[in-house]
Amino acid sequence: MPAALESASVRPPAVAGQFYTRNPQRLRAEVAELLAGVPQGAPAAPKALIAPHAGYVYSGKVASAAFAALGAHAQAITRVVLIGPAHYVRLRGIAVPTARAFDTPLGRVPVDHAALEAIADLPFVTVADAPHAPEHALEVELPFLQTVLDSFALVPMLVGDATPQQVAEVLGRLWSAGDTLIVVSSDLSHYHDYETAQRLDGATAETIEAGDWARLGPGDACGFLAVAGLLVEADRRGLKTRRLALCNSGDTAGTRERVVGYGAWAFDEPSRSLA
Repeated sequence: MPAALESASVRPPAVAGQFYTRNPQRLRAEVAELLAGVPQGAPAAPKALIAPHAGYVYSGKVASAAFAALGAHAQAITRVVLIGPAHYVRLRGIAVPTARAFDTPLGRVPVDHAALEAIADLPFVTVADAPHAPEHALEVELPFLQTVLDSFALVPMLVGDATPQQVAEVLGRLWSAGDTLIVVSSDLSHYHDYETAQRLDGATAETIEAGDWARLGPGDACGFLAVAGLLVEADRRGLKTRRLALCNSGDTAGTRERVVGYGAWAFDEPSRSLA
């Protein structure tokens, strides 16, 4: 793996102009407006978040609820472990890129290759740029992170044919101190009618909040393996789960005949609560 990391490439945005605007000024204003629309709750210091990854017109309000939950704690975060499903390229295990940075219209985010070296010996971690090149699951979270955080290094990972335990092992190694935030990118149910999606996503939300990772399947969330892995590690570390938002595309944009579900959760370490 070390030789592969000699690449000085930059991963360009793949879905700018599709999932969100490629105009930097408009993007900055849109994300700021979404974040400003989140009601302020009790102060907390989330260690991990689950956020959706659809186009901002569909899931932006739910995603903003996740990132706004960081509040003042965002100033302390210098590294983001960002993990989600590989939608376009089949792969075994968990894929990390050779790119030295990820670009968005808001600028360049450096990749923390020292962190990637810390998981390089795991047999299910592979170096592969092909899954990352077209993938939107990680990319759409970056403008929110770039807006909320002062500056940060990125640890980007895509999950293919892996187990929740493998995801948990990776997250455990990268957990580190309070300067590291874990973000799991996942939507919920796909292409059901509105009422069916409400029922299914409500049950999935209860499963996540109960920490019952073994009950999650591909019909519940496209990123179910990453979510399940987070739940395994969160339970091991005694984190508390908070639901921040839950809806579907029928609530935000589009028809109610064929919708996609979105949810946001925060995971708090008891010792880091500011309440």
